[in-house]
Amino acid sequence: MAQLSKKPDPIDVHVGSRVRLRRTMLGFSQEKLGERLGITFQQVQKYEKGANRIGASRLQNIASVLNTPISFFFDDAPGTGLQTNHGFEEEEASSYVVNFLSSSEGLQLNRAFIKIKDPQVRKKIVDLVKSLSDDQG
Repeated sequence: MAQLSKKPDPIDVHVGSRVRLRRTMLGFSQEKLGERLGITFQQVQKYEKGANRIGASRLQNIASVLNTPISFFFDDAPGTGLQTNHGFEEEEASSYVVNFLSSSEGLQLNRAFIKIKDPQVRKKIVDLVKSLSDDQG
């Protein structure tokens, strides 16, 4: 008899992707997070992919190590009522932002931008990026 492949629950996938996002925002490797949690990096990989469900006590430990509230992992989760956007198109845009922030370029840009203390300089950078993107369109 053929074995049915069970797809991960969308919430588990979402929570895992948020763990990955927060981990990479802080510059933690999977190995470093695993060490802090007392688990292997392979287990961290499985959590991040949603292949393994994260139990409540483990999620509490992850939140503590990553210095974030547990609610962070559920922000914009599908079907939880915690979504800040409504509609398919906006949900895809939210996904795009998470994917960008998880990328190498997104992380570098975010880390550098956060270090800029002067709000006027930050505004000028946003204006510059907007003007450059307008030139591309």
